[in-house]
Amino acid sequence: MSVSIRSLKEEDRPWVVELMRERWGSEVVVSRGKARDASLLEGVVAEIEGEPAGLATYEIRGGECELVTLDSLEEGDGIGSALLATVANTAWKQGYRTLSVVTTNDNVRALGFYQRRGFVLTALRKGAIEKSRRLKPEIPQLGYDDIPIRDELELALDLRKSRA
Repeated sequence: MSVSIRSLKEEDRPWVVELMRERWGSEVVVSRGKARDASLLEGVVAEIEGEPAGLATYEIRGGECELVTLDSLEEGDGIGSALLATVANTAWKQGYRTLSVVTTNDNVRALGFYQRRGFVLTALRKGAIEKSRRLKPEIPQLGYDDIPIRDELELALDLRKSRA
């Protein structure tokens, strides 16, 4: 089974909204104290045999590209890795030096995933999720493995040194 990656198209937007509502509770994603509609961002879609298998959205600002969402519909098939590599390569080709991502303290699988691909922890924002809930009340109190969701963790990949 091979994964192909393509740019997000306007006709994908209804599927993107549905996926985000299912996976994220809504299209709104909050990080660094800022809420944004992730369904409107640039992105890439993973496909297997012509069917959507994953999505990554990203936002470029300043000298940095932020990976805002990363969703694989089948874990362990290399979908997330392929999406991440595509976003990293896109940012690199556009001259950006850093690819960052923000996750929450409960998401230990994501922390491992990103660190295995060369990301390093760059910030801990203690208590940030309390503020985020004011912008997105549907953020649950408990996350993975019933860990209370409290903090934001930021990781970054130096695109000059390595690629995802």
